[in-house]
Amino acid sequence: MTIAQAVHDRADAFVRSPHKLLIGGRWIEAAAGETFATVDPATEKVLAEVGRGRAEDVDRAVRAARAAFADGSPWRRMTPSARGRLLWRIGDLLEEHVDELAMLETLDNGKPYTIALGDVRGAADLFRYMAGWPTKIEGATVPISSLAMPGEYLAYTQREPVGVVGQIIPWNYPLLMASWKLAPALACGCTVVLKPAEQTPLTALRLGQLLQEAGLPDGVVNIVTGFGDTGAALTAHADVDKVAFTGSTEVGKKIVEAAAGNLKRLTLELGGKSPIVVHADADLENAAVHAAGAIFYNQGQSCTAGSLLYVHRSVFDDVVGRVAEEAARLKVAPGTDPGADLGPLVSHEQFAKVLGYVDSGRAQGAEVVVGGHRVGDRGFFVEPTVLTNTTPGMSVVREEIFGPVVCAMPFDSLEEIVASANDTRFGLAAGVFTRDLSKAHRTARLLRAGTVWINTTYHVFDAAMPFGGYKESGWGREMGSQVLDNYLETKSVVTAL
Repeated sequence: MTIAQAVHDRADAFVRSPHKLLIGGRWIEAAAGETFATVDPATEKVLAEVGRGRAEDVDRAVRAARAAFADGSPWRRMTPSARGRLLWRIGDLLEEHVDELAMLETLDNGKPYTIALGDVRGAADLFRYMAGWPTKIEGATVPISSLAMPGEYLAYTQREPVGVVGQIIPWNYPLLMASWKLAPALACGCTVVLKPAEQTPLTALRLGQLLQEAGLPDGVVNIVTGFGDTGAALTAHADVDKVAFTGSTEVGKKIVEAAAGNLKRLTLELGGKSPIVVHADADLENAAVHAAGAIFYNQGQSCTAGSLLYVHRSVFDDVVGRVAEEAARLKVAPGTDPGADLGPLVSHEQFAKVLGYVDSGRAQGAEVVVGGHRVGDRGFFVEPTVLTNTTPGMSVVREEIFGPVVCAMPFDSLEEIVASANDTRFGLAAGVFTRDLSKAHRTARLLRAGTVWINTTYHVFDAAMPFGGYKESGWGREMGSQVLDNYLETKSVVTAL
């Protein structure tokens, strides 16, 4: 696949344009006039200067969102059917601009262009799926039979939007995660202040332009770019009714503390340390290919990354050898290279963190089967890495690395592997490989994880399928019908007849 010059040109034109904050339907400079640089992780060169919002800008955005949520506003007067048509139009616009958006994502995040294309198409699908929900958000009549309050009553429930929502999205799937947050909030009738990751703000800003083109009323979605202090101001703001966050577990805990001020509602999609279990009777070639994809996809920068590989001892060497062969053949190159399998990590900070984990693994006795080094002398490239001789107490086994590093360990029994796989503070995802259908589903049932993939590509997602985690991997679910509960209140109404 080659990338057309026109795609480069359209993305470059946006990169070179001014990048302001979207507040109340207007693109404005940050109150303090500050900007910050976003960097191409493949070249380490500055891509663009972006407005740096602070607490004053967050307050302006929240006030704009509150005004757009007020009774009588165009957004509140919009019928459910009209909201659905608007969401579908946004999906269409994402599809129309898929090449440009994918290129922006590749430049800003580093991921291969082919993966970025899939992200944009997934975002379009999510908006179209959510477009069907506004007309189906319903209450119910409730028969009352209270002995304490005898009489005749008409009782019913209504589902109403929760209000102003603060949404904070990560840098690993910037546009896709923005869509996962925005589409259901808009379907429910909420208004939003969106804070993109400072490493990857460009596609969120371009999405803001497309939301305006689609006809979204002013103030319904506001976008404030900035750093951690910007997100902190948003999560602590007294007029924000709910916060939806995707990111690290450590930051998620800080958001819980910040939300206590007005007891705002929270959904948190946090970290993971996800196991893949390969039983002795598995199709070993299939298991190895998918295990490699589970950890090396998106440079391992996925909260669901299959970073723990548990293989039955009788086939351990065979499977690990196959995974190492897969790792060795993968091409590490800039995301704009049509042959790239892995791009750079997103930032120097992430690059140093991942290599630091590999060094700590070596120091604690882990064996590097393949990889473990920087690629080249420019850009944040790291070789896909397979570690063996790892033990449960090592930091590479216990902690989320968020890079292309997998720890492989043997096991002897189902009971042993379930105990090991569940011995983590996380519970986001898992994979199982076996030809035995009963064993497959038994293993899946015993694993404490929000999603379990069996004998398949690890990252199978769908707009209709709920996604989220157990334990410290978060609260609530994204996508599917369950996500609507994140953005709706239930009101009970009782009338005497």
